[in-house]
Amino acid sequence: MKKLILIALVSLFAFPSCNQKTEKKEDVSTYYLIRHAEKNRTDPSNHNPELIDAGLKRAENWAKHFKDIKFDAVYSTDYSRTKQTALPTAKQNNLEIQLYNPSDLQIEAFMKKTKGKTVLVVGHSNTTPKFANGLLGEEKYDDMADDNNGGLYIITVSKSGKTTESLVVN
Repeated sequence: MKKLILIALVSLFAFPSCNQKTEKKEDVSTYYLIRHAEKNRTDPSNHNPELIDAGLKRAENWAKHFKDIKFDAVYSTDYSRTKQTALPTAKQNNLEIQLYNPSDLQIEAFMKKTKGKTVLVVGHSNTTPKFANGLLGEEKYDDMADDNNGGLYIITVSKSGKTTESLVVN
């Protein structure tokens, strides 16, 4: 019995990290923000075009890129091109696409609703960086270039702070 107590005490001092609290998964929110894939540009008067073949392929490639990520929610603006971009990843995770209004982001309510979750958000060249900036609480990102359909922002929010990463995925 004395040996067990001694081993326990030695373990507490030898391995202090076992003692410390680590952040629980429910305390960490991770947001993946992308812009819609390539859209049909043949009719400039069409404000709700669908994706072209290259865009549909990119949407499938996003799902492949995210294959090892278990999303809890997938959000999209209410446009054909964003919903088409989100669909393969939503299907892969057995999720329905949830719509959001990029003109009325309500970031605090969104963050509260998605706390502890892993979320994909699909938007536009101007709304995706705006959403990322809102999550970060700072003006870090400018609008995306009109030909940038492969930009990805990853934002992690936890009790210890916020981190961000910006990537281009082909």
